[in-house]
This record gives sequence, structure tokens and C-alpha cells, in this order.
Amino acid sequence: MEALEHPPIFSLPGIPDHVTYTWLVMVILAGLTFIASRNLQLVPLGLQNFLEVILEQFQQIIDDVMGPEGRKYLPLLATLGLFILTANLMGLVPGTAGVTSNLNTNAACALVVFGAYHWIGVRKQGLIPYLKHFAGPVPMALKPLMFVIEIISHLARPLSLTLRLFGNMVGGHILLAVIFLLMTQLILWALSGSVPGAIIGGTGGIVTIVFTVGFLYPLKILVAFLQAFIFVMLTMLYISAAIEEGEHHSEQHAGHH
Repeated sequence: MEALEHPPIFSLPGIPDHVTYTWLVMVILAGLTFIASRNLQLVPLGLQNFLEVILEQFQQIIDDVMGPEGRKYLPLLATLGLFILTANLMGLVPGTAGVTSNLNTNAACALVVFGAYHWIGVRKQGLIPYLKHFAGPVPMALKPLMFVIEIISHLARPLSLTLRLFGNMVGGHILLAVIFLLMTQLILWALSGSVPGAIIGGTGGIVTIVFTVGFLYPLKILVAFLQAFIFVMLTMLYISAAIEEGEHHSEQHAGHH
């Protein structure tokens, strides 16, 4: 993998590349936010308008999935989505390190989601009622088994979030690296001076370039958007489940009174 990946053009001594480029993603997002919000207009233009459109799309998706109750979680969901999307797109730029191609970055985002939706569930229901719902609506004899199964299921969620994003982004980077390696060999063959090399290498190089620019890069951009969307969508579903359990518990409590 390291032999295929291009080394980043910029790195800081003693600091892992994925950390350096995570900071760069944060600087980019913070800079865009500062520029867009330093002179807010009632009728938004330019960057302010662009970012407001993005946030409105996030809000629309939240309303569709979670309902109006989910709007309070817009800062968390939008931050995760924009960070992952920017990191995914940055990984497509030659000379940069893929932030989301590193398990540590993805695991950090997944653990934030894991901690957030459990905290939301506990605040909504209280600790004991929240733990009780892990046992599910099953006979008392099966509740301990169901509790263990549900705990394992929840522990698998951050692992699933981490590996899904990691696998998709790393797979794409490996494919791009192999294509670039093949392209280099074809170009060298075309410049070797032999007629067959010029014909085959030149033709192969042109076909490879057209394939990369016309198909592979657009596909990778689509995957970058799709993986960010999936990560945010799953986060919304996890939070939504915690909210629904809390609302169900509140309704039952009100019914008893």
C-alpha cells in the first residue's frame, strides 16, 4: 500500500501525515465559515449563499429522517458531514494525504457518533430506563441474552462506520495509484525511442488518461459524496432511534399518570 501511494508534498516533522491534513481540513472549513459569516447579509450572496444552501440541505434531510426534533443536532451532523466530505475530496488531490484513508481518523469520527447518540439517549430517558430498553420487549427469561446481543450490536456500530469509510476510500486510492503507475510505465515506453513502444505506449497512455479523467475521477468524487452521506445518514438513524425510545418512554410514563 505504501509503495503505491504518492508521498504527500507537505508534512510536518514528527507528526503523522493524516493528523497534518486533518488540521488542514479543519483550517479550510473554519476559514470558509469565517469568510462567509464576517459580513452577513439578509439576502445572501456568494459564499454565504453557498453555505446556507448546504445547511438547508442538511436540515431538509434531518426533517425527513428525524423530524423537527432532530434540528437541534444540526451542528453535529453538518460538522461530521462537511469534515468527512472535505477530507474525502482532499484525498483525490495528488500530493496530499488521504485523511479518511486512515483508520484512526475514521475511528475518531465513529466514536464521536457512538458517544453522542448514547448520551442523547441517556439524557432523553435517564440512565436506567435507557439501559432497560436494550433488553427489548421479550420474555423475562430471554432479557439477559437479548441485552448481551444488543450490547454487541451497538459496539459493532463504530467498527462498521470506521471500516466502511476506510475500505471505500482506501480501495479507490489503491486503484488510482495503480492507474497512475500504469500510466507512467506507458509514457516511459512511448518515450523509449522504438516505433512499437511509441505506438502502443502512446495509445495506451492516452486511453489511460481519458479513462482516469473521464470516468475514474468522477466516480471517485461520487463515492466521496456518497460515503459522507452514508456516514451522516447512519448517525441520524442512531440518534433517531435514541429519540424515539425516549419519546416512547415519556408517553408510557404520562399514560401511567
